[in-house]
Amino acid sequence: MTSNNWEYVKQIDLVDYLASLGHHPDKKMSRNQQYWYLSPLPGRNENTPSFKVDRQKNLWYDHAIGKGGSVIDLCMLYHGCSVPEALSKLEQFLSFHRGSLQAFPLFSAAPFPDEKKKIKIVTTGPIQSPPLISYLEQRKIPVKIAQAYCREVQYELGDKKFYAIGFPNSAGGYELRNAHFKGSAAPKDITFFNNSKKDLYVFEGFFNFLSFAVIRPQTSSGFTNCLVLNSLAFFEKSRALMEQHNKIFLFLDRDLSGRQNTQRALSWNQEMGSAKYTDASDLYKSLDDLNAWLIAGAGQQEQQRQTRGRGI
Repeated sequence: MTSNNWEYVKQIDLVDYLASLGHHPDKKMSRNQQYWYLSPLPGRNENTPSFKVDRQKNLWYDHAIGKGGSVIDLCMLYHGCSVPEALSKLEQFLSFHRGSLQAFPLFSAAPFPDEKKKIKIVTTGPIQSPPLISYLEQRKIPVKIAQAYCREVQYELGDKKFYAIGFPNSAGGYELRNAHFKGSAAPKDITFFNNSKKDLYVFEGFFNFLSFAVIRPQTSSGFTNCLVLNSLAFFEKSRALMEQHNKIFLFLDRDLSGRQNTQRALSWNQEMGSAKYTDASDLYKSLDDLNAWLIAGAGQQEQQRQTRGRGI
């Protein structure tokens, strides 16, 4: 990336970028180009907004942890990635939003992201659009498995319409993904599959859950309960739900935030004097997450093991 491109990326409007990630400011506290949020950073769990965006300066600051910076710094912390990875993600954001499939307007003149800028679901149906099917193929998820848990969602943002793979949560909202966009339609919440089982498998995002369904076909028959967090912000909030189970297997990402939350859960074992929580991420310890492991081809070996009757 050239220095000019670097500076252009830094001009991405933070309020618009946070909206694309499914985070919106507190209307009561936000005024005069100062926008306050419940912190969107992984591992943060708060009831009072402490994350501020100065829209005029296009800078953010999280008062609870004493960190702040540009949209590049936010992208690094949010995704747990390096500077080059953050720049790549933001370049993709810019490229996508400049194109015909633009999803969020950059450099918006609106003083506040009002109802007109919120994602509104128009219709849902079976996944059938070729670009979405191609995206699933890139992620090594068979269409049949995706169709069992997801919908093709058409949604509006302002006066534009778009479509994405939609994964429903337990509150009626959707996680939305396509090859160029990652966001959500409110309300944001977990997705819990209650199959009346004593064990629970916990996933950070729904593509990791779908990956598990690929390597464990028994998932569709409800062999265990499953929890998809849809955001690490729900991890600690879900503790009571998780601990209703005898065994809890954690398939969180192996980035900094994922590892921190896994270690937090293992410390809860010590508090309780039990071994409810198990770190199951060793399965893909050389990669970022379960889907990356599946894409790398390791999932084929696991499917063969499942056929021979040896489980994870």
